[in-house]
Amino acid sequence: FGCEWAAASFSFHPAHGQLSYALRAGKGGTRAILAAIQAHIITYLLFTRDTECTHLERLCHLGRWQQGQALAAALAETLWAAGGGGRAAVCLVTAPVTAPVTAVPPEGYRASSFAERIRLFEFSEKAAAQEFISDHINCFEGEGSHGVILFLFSLLFSRTLER
Repeated sequence: FGCEWAAASFSFHPAHGQLSYALRAGKGGTRAILAAIQAHIITYLLFTRDTECTHLERLCHLGRWQQGQALAAALAETLWAAGGGGRAAVCLVTAPVTAPVTAVPPEGYRASSFAERIRLFEFSEKAAAQEFISDHINCFEGEGSHGVILFLFSLLFSRTLER
């Protein structure tokens, strides 16, 4: 992945503003993934989230916590659908290894401190996956979190190589 992908995360416009429901999208290949998740966020906010606001008011003036909940629901819904409705996988990055890695990667591959630290979590219930994502939402939102790459890996593992 290039610098653009490494820097991409799921970042909302400022909370409590007119565009607080919208993800910020940079240039390039990550925009397609962000657009797909944005559609699920809007669906969640308009039709799933329990609130007394009218439909269009549901999109505006979201707080930081509400943004995180909408993103967690959108990511979980997408991963659950990719898993065929029976499973979801979530990839997170573990803490950096303090000791140097001594294993030599196979020929044709290069070592990546990011890829070697990915840990896979599997879920057989969508609600459990959504709660887990919600608890770790900063792993997808934070600047420098590689959030879009983590979601892409999660999507691939949820779908499985066989499918």
